[in-house]
Amino acid sequence: MKKSRKVIITCAITGSVHTPSMSPHLPVTPDQIAQSALDAAEAGAAIVHLHARQPDTGQPTQDPALYARFLPRIKETSDVVVNITTGGSPVLPIAERMAPALQFKPEVASLNMGSMNFGMYELLERFQEFKHAWERPYLEGSNDLIFRNTFKDIEHILASCGGNGTRFEIECYDIGHLYTAAHFVDRKLLKPPFLIQSVFGIRGGIGTHPEDVMMMKRTADRLFGDDYIWSVLAAGRKQTPLATMAATMGGNVRVGLEDSLWDGPGELALSNADQVRRIRRILEDLSLQVATPDDARETLQLKGRGNVAF
Repeated sequence: MKKSRKVIITCAITGSVHTPSMSPHLPVTPDQIAQSALDAAEAGAAIVHLHARQPDTGQPTQDPALYARFLPRIKETSDVVVNITTGGSPVLPIAERMAPALQFKPEVASLNMGSMNFGMYELLERFQEFKHAWERPYLEGSNDLIFRNTFKDIEHILASCGGNGTRFEIECYDIGHLYTAAHFVDRKLLKPPFLIQSVFGIRGGIGTHPEDVMMMKRTADRLFGDDYIWSVLAAGRKQTPLATMAATMGGNVRVGLEDSLWDGPGELALSNADQVRRIRRILEDLSLQVATPDDARETLQLKGRGNVAF
């Protein structure tokens, strides 16, 4: 694993797992998403990972017209690295999921490394009241949902978006996903340096025990050697503990309201920027330096913000 001297903080602004009724602080409208991304960058995020939502209902969408309402504002105001999802939402077809990354040609796009069960239904144990008709069925339906990411899907995204000079945040929810990434390295569709984002705590993927974190890193070290940059995200209350653990192991970190709505037991996080500030304080208390956007560009060998299509 390549060790950058500075820790890259990625902030995932809104995602597609949480629904608007779960937190009044979840960004939904294009203006909210843009402002939240800018605030996270100001707080210390080098990369912002972006999804879109329907402004009136907060339902996840990959409509490029909605991305067009916040991407230019972010670029005009900040030098933060923009990372557009190709995961989108587990219920959307692949053509819709990849449309924004294909159109806007960002420096980074996320890419899931395998089909999986993706259970969100346990959130119904905590949240019972919903403002919008789509929310409850969306969560309930995830107990019979396969998040599709076939070899053909992955190859198509790598070839299509990679042809635009976009690099990938390779999202690995389990050990087998690392081997899938290695398969595409062997096929020369993935070229170093790879940003391997290990994802912990999604029902259907690997758990959040420290042994899980160490096993994911050991496997990635063996498969990729010095060709990869490692980052960690954890869902829910494990967000900060596992990010801290990863940082002490030489890795980078991801926080944000996509991954956790919480700032403490029973206490909702007020903003993405608050989560960035918290992990930044921890990193600095560990005598680690926080990467700027240009540091991240150098580490990940990105094409530069002048070469995107927004």
